[in-house]
Amino acid sequence: MRLLSKLSTVLLAGATAVTMFAGASSAGEFDGYTLKVKLIGGAQYEPLYTRIPEWEAATGAKVEILSRKNHFELDREIKQDIASGSINWCVGSNHTSFAPQYGSLYIDLSVVLDEDVVGAISENVNNSSMVDGRLVQLARHSDVSNLYYIKSLYEDEQNKADFKAEYGYDLMPPETWDQVKDQAIFFADPPNFYGTQYVGKDEGISGRFYEMLVAEGGTFFGTDGKVAFNSPEGVRALEWFVDLYEAKAVPAGVPNYLWDETGLGFASGTVALNLDWGGWATFFNSADSKIQGDVGLIRAPKGSSGKRTGWSGSHSFSITEACDNKKAAASFVTFLTNFDSQLLEGRTGLLPTRPDAIAAVIEESRAAGNDWLVEVFETYGASMAEDAFAVPSTPLWIPISNELFPELQAAIVGEKTPQQALDDAAAAANQLIEDEG
Repeated sequence: MRLLSKLSTVLLAGATAVTMFAGASSAGEFDGYTLKVKLIGGAQYEPLYTRIPEWEAATGAKVEILSRKNHFELDREIKQDIASGSINWCVGSNHTSFAPQYGSLYIDLSVVLDEDVVGAISENVNNSSMVDGRLVQLARHSDVSNLYYIKSLYEDEQNKADFKAEYGYDLMPPETWDQVKDQAIFFADPPNFYGTQYVGKDEGISGRFYEMLVAEGGTFFGTDGKVAFNSPEGVRALEWFVDLYEAKAVPAGVPNYLWDETGLGFASGTVALNLDWGGWATFFNSADSKIQGDVGLIRAPKGSSGKRTGWSGSHSFSITEACDNKKAAASFVTFLTNFDSQLLEGRTGLLPTRPDAIAAVIEESRAAGNDWLVEVFETYGASMAEDAFAVPSTPLWIPISNELFPELQAAIVGEKTPQQALDDAAAAANQLIEDEG
């Protein structure tokens, strides 16, 4: 009874927040106005957009979604808009890794949003959403990578005996990335089953390499301001990806994989271990997944330095300086990050940026006997508190990534040695740095 009472209190607080929002944007306030937006698309992002008709009904406005693409394609489109001077839209999906590169495209949200709207978001998340002292984005949910695995593989007695005989230690969910490699090779039975997988293009592989570099004790930038990822630590990090590809422990198509491919691949029941985001948690344990009821989750393993990987960031919404109705845009962003919106996203396993929404999801899950979602939030909460780190905050992160990821791909498929690939990437990256002054 106490649990349900506490949950009711939290949910009531959310309902009150919605009422306050409706009062701030009175019914019909934006009658006849069309708000143009560009949003990230993909399986884990779509459920939130089912709430858009509620905002339209409450305000009288209509929302025209000009783009609904993965973030890498959306980023390229936004840069084309900037280059052509055709910013004819108001709200765009953003991310803490992407935001520093957009210059004056987006306004300081602290000017147009109420203090209680901004203050409802975690202070740490808001701090990471700043660029040059300006709050250029309001975060909808945060990410940190953790490791999913198929539990029955680790419970099988024959697997335990065979693994112990081959590798000399007990088969259990891995604590280190070396153990992940051992286990991935052990479980692999291509082309029917694979030990693990990874995203292999765009900023996805750059970020995965970066977090492995950190776990190996390396740094992306040196003290001289130039890149330093072509170090022995960087070579060890890249060799992990290369070794798994050469051993055919990952699908041959990984150089073309992004997040949907890895998420859907794990849910297909053909991959043993999967480093991924919290937004997939509910899907992995749903009726649409072939591994429903057989999914385990642990914090990301450690590199040779003893540090866990923990690439982290926040997905967000921003408002353009060119927007012709910033009040309507602010109302829309407020609505998509309010308590009810974050509760909806939290129920899918995404990590809300509002502490009250996190608490509500955990309490609701416990009350419903959903032990899986409680485990997800406890695991991701520990990772966010102890393991999470963002990519370097620089406008050059994406441009450098665009030079880096083709070289990582070249090493993975055997066209270059890891050292050669990283040296070539470093030369191109340092030229970018020099050109930018």
